[in-house]
Amino acid sequence: MSFLETTHLSIGYGRKKVQTDLNLSAEQGSLVCLLGTNGCGKSTLLRTLACLQAPLFGTIAINGQALSSKTTQELSLLFSLVLTDVVSVENLRVYDLVALGRTPYTGWFGNLSLTDETIIRKSIEDVNLSHKSNDFLQELSDGEKQRAVIAKSLAQDTPLVLLDEPTAHLDLPNRIEIMLLLKRLADETGKCFIVSMHELELAMQIADCVWLMSENGVESGIPEDLMLSGAFHRCFASNNYHFSKNDGHFSLNHQHCGKTVAVHGIDNDRKTWLLLALKRYGYDVVSDSSIEICVEQNYFWVNGSCCETISEVLKILTIFAAK
Repeated sequence: MSFLETTHLSIGYGRKKVQTDLNLSAEQGSLVCLLGTNGCGKSTLLRTLACLQAPLFGTIAINGQALSSKTTQELSLLFSLVLTDVVSVENLRVYDLVALGRTPYTGWFGNLSLTDETIIRKSIEDVNLSHKSNDFLQELSDGEKQRAVIAKSLAQDTPLVLLDEPTAHLDLPNRIEIMLLLKRLADETGKCFIVSMHELELAMQIADCVWLMSENGVESGIPEDLMLSGAFHRCFASNNYHFSKNDGHFSLNHQHCGKTVAVHGIDNDRKTWLLLALKRYGYDVVSDSSIEICVEQNYFWVNGSCCETISEVLKILTIFAAK
């Protein structure tokens, strides 16, 4: 029996079904990434798992116990929820925000025990924000705010944490930092994190399990198996790009310019990036061509003309193309 299980779950609004017959599972200590195209029902699934809306059909169970049989108080001890919007509350310190996670344990008056305070400090430490503990939220960067919200969910001390696009408003370094943080927390705390997100390549490199959602349902598995089975390609099929089964990255299908070049010389980083640039500009790289590029350690030679940069190579190719 898995930690979290859905059985013949149908989700949606009123009479409108968004997804039907979902049989999903997740294990403790795992990071599950929920991926899919816009409008396929990712947020609806998370809202249903979080009991913010009722299933149209089927059941959701944690440790074999159906969530439908639980009281609000009991649910607050089973899972916590982090939403997309960045928290923006003036005159609220990081410590006070994280302390709100202890609400299910503090009773009506909200008095914090020594145990509560220890858990709060540990949660702040786990997201590397101890040095910001007494700072106001408006003094934090967006990435720090998101880490503070995650700390609040950790302070709630639930075995399941649901996150709806927690990296949506962040730049690339912060998106990577947040996902690495969630992976580390899953490994160290044994909690299950289910994260809705759009960063396909990041999810493929970090997820223990992927729930890949399309209009036709959800395929579940480790990223490598889903790639080999063609699931990613089926879900995100497009004439504009394709997924490589060699490394899992997607590549744009650039329009060919109708010109060919031959590339020779040593294999190094300069050659790798040259080939990528040629592909981006639509050149076909062949073994024999009237235009030959020789890659050396510090230079490129284009039909006898010496170039120091790839930009210079492309300018010469443009001149040849115009002839």
